[in-house]
Amino acid sequence: MYQLSFSGIVVLGINRPHSKNAISKNLVKTMFKTIDSLKSDKKVRTVILRSEVPGIFCAGADLKERAKMHPSEVGPFVAKARAVMNEIADLPMPTIAVLDGVALGGGLELALACDIIVAASSAKMGLVETKLAIIPGAGGTQRLPRAIGVALAKELIFSARAIDGEEAKAIGLVSHVVEQNDAGDAAYMKALSLAKEFTPQGPIAMRMAKLAINQGIEVDLATGLAIEEACYAQVIPTKDRMEGLLAFKEKRPPRFKGE
Repeated sequence: MYQLSFSGIVVLGINRPHSKNAISKNLVKTMFKTIDSLKSDKKVRTVILRSEVPGIFCAGADLKERAKMHPSEVGPFVAKARAVMNEIADLPMPTIAVLDGVALGGGLELALACDIIVAASSAKMGLVETKLAIIPGAGGTQRLPRAIGVALAKELIFSARAIDGEEAKAIGLVSHVVEQNDAGDAAYMKALSLAKEFTPQGPIAMRMAKLAINQGIEVDLATGLAIEEACYAQVIPTKDRMEGLLAFKEKRPPRFKGE
């Protein structure tokens, strides 16, 4: 499960230190349950996904577990991993991935499913699956090109290269890069400050803005504008919208309730 702070920020921590947070059957099952709980929790304003293991975000698939699988089991497992990434991508509230350490293969795919990625300059990330004679199977071949462009995504996937936070920022893979601190949580602290910027806004407006962007980016402009119009229509009858206008008039901070 997860803990909800007083400000509506949820921090999801991955903690499998002995396997470098590798994605196992059990981790996928746990993530499904957690994401399902988050989806319907109206009090959640922003979700931060981080590791509780120093120096590692997620090393990718649990290859020791994978090696024991029958070939007929691999496809269905990868499909479940892809589905959980989709569930994260479809969360209605903003999501921030924190890379204070290594994010390889499925680990980077996990980060790519979030709205924003924040990384320490020393973090290492890459889709390295071709080294194992496989391809990224949990969304990487689709989300990486959308994030950094087709040619660069092909280069990184074909070479199985891992890059650091600085290079990731230069190519647009991460939104923010910060120098690592002594505590090893510099990216997490940056993500927390971003989340605090998001939480005062109208929660219904935030969800509709995310929906409009996510759906609109996949279609032509005319269809996208129609999606924006439909999402805008959802905020017009809300109590929060009237509260926002009243607060502006009275020169005070608004008190949004998500209604």
